Amino acid sequence: MAKMEQIELNKLRGEIIVDVKSLVEKYRTIFDWDIPEINQSLADKLILQEVRKALDTIENQLPH
Repeated sequence: MAKMEQIELNKLRGEIIVDVKSLVEKYRTIFDWDIPEINQSLADKLILQEVRKALDTIENQLPH
């Protein structure tokens, strides 16, 4: 049987994805404003790398 935390996470998964997509889109928009001739593919890759780094940083700062 799944733990209660896993059950709750399963319910929230779609919402988490929507939230992260919104965050990525926010930074895609900022890049578009700041760099007129943007390489969108490269910008997307860089943004996603920073999001991953931020998640790692947050994870490491949480109490264990």
